[in-house]
Amino acid sequence: MKIAVNTRFLLPHRLEGLGWFTYEVFKRLVERHPEHTFLFYFDRPYKKRFVFGPNVKPIVLYPPARHPILWRIWFDISLYWSLRWRKPDVFVSPDGYLSLPYKGKDIAVIHDINFEHKPEYVKQPARKYLLTYFRKFARKATRVATVSEYSRQDISRTYGISPAKIDLVYNGIGDFFKPLPPEVQETIRKRLSGGAQYFLFIGALNPRKNLDGMLRAYALYREKGGTKKFLIVGTKMFWDENIEQIYSAHAFKEDIIFSGRLERESLNQALSAAHALLFVSHFEGFGIPMIEAFQCEVPVITSTKTSLPEVADGAALLCAPDDPGQIAEALFRVEEEGTRATLIAKGKRRAQFFSWEKSADMMWESIQKCMAS
Repeated sequence: MKIAVNTRFLLPHRLEGLGWFTYEVFKRLVERHPEHTFLFYFDRPYKKRFVFGPNVKPIVLYPPARHPILWRIWFDISLYWSLRWRKPDVFVSPDGYLSLPYKGKDIAVIHDINFEHKPEYVKQPARKYLLTYFRKFARKATRVATVSEYSRQDISRTYGISPAKIDLVYNGIGDFFKPLPPEVQETIRKRLSGGAQYFLFIGALNPRKNLDGMLRAYALYREKGGTKKFLIVGTKMFWDENIEQIYSAHAFKEDIIFSGRLERESLNQALSAAHALLFVSHFEGFGIPMIEAFQCEVPVITSTKTSLPEVADGAALLCAPDDPGQIAEALFRVEEEGTRATLIAKGKRRAQFFSWEKSADMMWESIQKCMAS
């Protein structure tokens, strides 16, 4: 079998959610299935470490697709003609984008459709493209894959396609996430927070992540006697006037620390040394930082909205994202030894449900279903 894969998010030192999904899932599938050929489609020169085996043929197509106009050229012209010429048995797109003119079998992995519900959180012209084309991608695809039951039902309702056409492929947990000894945690805190205990948020600072609500909650927590700091890990995507005003006027901003983006071991260190993960988003298709925290034996405070209760499955404290008082109350609750011990134990059990091995199995099942369609 010849399997074509959109690998344009395999970028050195810039692996985000889509990139990690592509890396972890297809590295395993390439290694497990040496009898099959994989065509990896890049939109710029690639690194050899992303060619996972001798059964991978890397192909670079131009132009680099990082703008809606270039997306259309890359997918509907460059990729289209290459797929027609090479005739793969199936084309898999881990970022959900498809070549609309292409008539072969394909799988769109649509992680979530937050832009349908909160379009204001996406900048133009990407917003217009996503709202116009993802409906077409979902309906055109031979099969759709997504990362949670919430997203499966959401995609089905919003785009008017049968849930039977949509396969679940959960995210996994990086092998490098693990709990660290107390003395190591203390050293990490000295480096990151001057030795103080801290709550941690991980994610791009998009409005749907609810950073403004968490900052308000942190102010209430401190006003009521809380002492821990707040470490924010992520790039300042959509750092808008609203967040700037809240931060600038924050009475405890000297204890709010921005680390920027961290990778692998550094991220594991920041997470393992945290008092708790604060991840109370308005919208998530999955919420990978939660299961990473479970793996690191760190308590989690999360949201009552979208996929997050499903992923937590009782192993986290749930808060309404639009209620800073409720979030602040959870910050105090997670300081209670009994609550912490219960959350850590439940989190360890929940983490065992997720792995990239299982994700690769689920992706392979989707490919098999696609081939049988």
